[in-house]
Amino acid sequence: MRDTRTSRWRLVLALLLSFALFAVACGDDSGDEGAGDSGDTPSSDELTPISLQLQWFTQGQFCGYYAGIEQGYYADRGLDLTIIEGGVDIVPQTVVANGDADYAVSFTVRGLASREADADLTQIAQVFQRSGTRQVSWADSGLNSPADWEGKKIGNWGFGNEFELLAAIRQAGLDPETDVELVQQQFDMVAITNRDIDAAMATIYNEYAQMLETVNPETGELIQPEELNVLDYNDLGVAMLQDALWADTNRLQEEEFRAQTVDFLAASMEGWIYCRDNLEEGVQIVLDNAPILGEGHQRWMINEVNNLIWPSPDGVGILDPDLYQQTIDVAVEFEILAGQPDEEATRSDLMEEALAQLEEKGLDVTGADYAPIDVEPTPGGE
Repeated sequence: MRDTRTSRWRLVLALLLSFALFAVACGDDSGDEGAGDSGDTPSSDELTPISLQLQWFTQGQFCGYYAGIEQGYYADRGLDLTIIEGGVDIVPQTVVANGDADYAVSFTVRGLASREADADLTQIAQVFQRSGTRQVSWADSGLNSPADWEGKKIGNWGFGNEFELLAAIRQAGLDPETDVELVQQQFDMVAITNRDIDAAMATIYNEYAQMLETVNPETGELIQPEELNVLDYNDLGVAMLQDALWADTNRLQEEEFRAQTVDFLAASMEGWIYCRDNLEEGVQIVLDNAPILGEGHQRWMINEVNNLIWPSPDGVGILDPDLYQQTIDVAVEFEILAGQPDEEATRSDLMEEALAQLEEKGLDVTGADYAPIDVEPTPGGE
């Protein structure tokens, strides 16, 4: 990454660091056709070591990559994948730009902002097809739309995570600086559970689940969905795309790395197909990798993450151009991006080749018939 010292670059760095705080994908057996041919798997000393930087700690949000390792999909393609956990101080795409990982999971706009700030990064796959961000309030508060937020305390994580929220406020004809009280929210649901704020930011696969795993102090029972209002930014038309895969732009020009990347993408998406079709096995795979949160929470998370990925009408990992443009428009409006990304910011040819491999194996790469199951929240996510 080239060294720049402008105030804009420092702002982008600050936003990217804070983005790492926001974090924080599985039904019937897929059959033998989904598994690799273990008889053709190279021995360990023949595998090419590669690495993937996550944007948060081990959890169901990344089920597909852990499943790809456990099921041998990477090894079947001659790859030995090491998964690097993220954390508060980790900016995944910067790790790739610095040459410390081959690939990274990061939100779409984060990678675009890094590229705009001179990092040589290209988005090679768009895994999540929809935003997982929600705004949650108590049903008895009557906050049924952003227009109802006028004069209310609206929680958000800030530091760039609030762009969908701000866009929804303005879309409702409100001024976010004067018509609502924006409140800095911790990365939990304590403030809304205690009614210290009127609405809280959440991801459908994590913080919302945490709320349903919490006892309502007024009833003594777990909070029920009907006790809450949940506004979906996808429905409001201001959603921004999230988990995408990134690689070094210049390395992708090298034929060997390009071919390796196609294999990496094929193995990763086969892992996600496995998690789609084998939810309980996916839960166990994540648990075997020692996540912080418990079994019940991981089951909820994988189910909801699957629902963000599937169906993928053009094939898993393929970028939806309309949602991509919507993401950019919101990012430009709030000055996380200065303008439209250049053409090399994304490419679809690698993912298309990977999908051709999977289709040749007879795998369902669109999940057209996918529907999430009902997962019962458990106390504390256990």
